[in-house]
Amino acid sequence: MIITWLGHACFAIEEEDYRVILDPYAPGSVPGLASLSEAADLVLCSHGHSDHNAAEEISVRTGDVNPFTITCLDTWHDDKEGALRGTNKITILEANGVKVVHMGDIGCPLTEDQLAALKGADVLLIPIGGYYTIGPEEADAMADAIGARITVPMHYRSKSFGYPVIGTVDDFTRFRTNVRKAGITIDPADYEEPVTLLMRPKYAH
Repeated sequence: MIITWLGHACFAIEEEDYRVILDPYAPGSVPGLASLSEAADLVLCSHGHSDHNAAEEISVRTGDVNPFTITCLDTWHDDKEGALRGTNKITILEANGVKVVHMGDIGCPLTEDQLAALKGADVLLIPIGGYYTIGPEEADAMADAIGARITVPMHYRSKSFGYPVIGTVDDFTRFRTNVRKAGITIDPADYEEPVTLLMRPKYAH
């Protein structure tokens, strides 16, 4: 399995020549990120905001059989049961013994049933920037509770990309152990011990 960070909360996940893209962003919606130019067999969006819901930006191809089992969990985009920003979906993709969890723009705690469904994840893609989502301390606690082998932070700002109002990745990594830098793509099979991976977004200027 190959996982590529395209930028913000947008990832491509590939298995057996089948490609899923999660949370594509609209052109100009995320400061510092170039417009997407990608193809996929399936596009999934966690909620309706333009920086997560621009499915029209992805060229959809057909023909390959979907190897993924896909499960979605309904959550909130805020800690007011959606009163501020609406709903959010967590997406779980499983194929050939590898379980990937994309948290979308989660802004609320997990229920016991939701946590039970997420435990045993091989890869956790989790927002950490705060303001629109859970913040770094909440993300650290949630990541610890889920216990994924690989944790990848997303939805944060750097010097070259991201919203000014959200936090930096350093705000999150100060809580983590075994933090390593990675490239634009990763293969979960390359990592055995628990690790937090700092990926590079493909579409950063």
